[in-house]
Amino acid sequence: MLAVVKNPRIELSINGSGAKQALDWLARKFRVQIITGNDDKVTIEETDFYREMEVNRSGNLLEAARLKAGLSQKQLAEVAGVRQTMVSEFENGRRRLTNKMAERFAEVLKIKPERLL
Repeated sequence: MLAVVKNPRIELSINGSGAKQALDWLARKFRVQIITGNDDKVTIEETDFYREMEVNRSGNLLEAARLKAGLSQKQLAEVAGVRQTMVSEFENGRRRLTNKMAERFAEVLKIKPERLL
């Protein structure tokens, strides 16, 4: 079974006799979207969710790295020397992340720029 929690972003594949109970428990705290059921044999790459994620891959990677670093959009923007709205536009796919901007963000986030592209 494949399931997704969109906020905070959690993607999981869960199998076994307790899968439904585990998802029910998770659903008490988060809005869970089931992508495939128990008997479906579908890879994550075949799902609409995955295709949507791939459309904005760089933005999703930037957001994940920022959250892992414990920074808000505003904090990242201030240290990188850009506006908070720019960070939001990159993360939401409204602005394309260039190599130069990836390098700036990567320096602040202490990661390799390739991790954002």
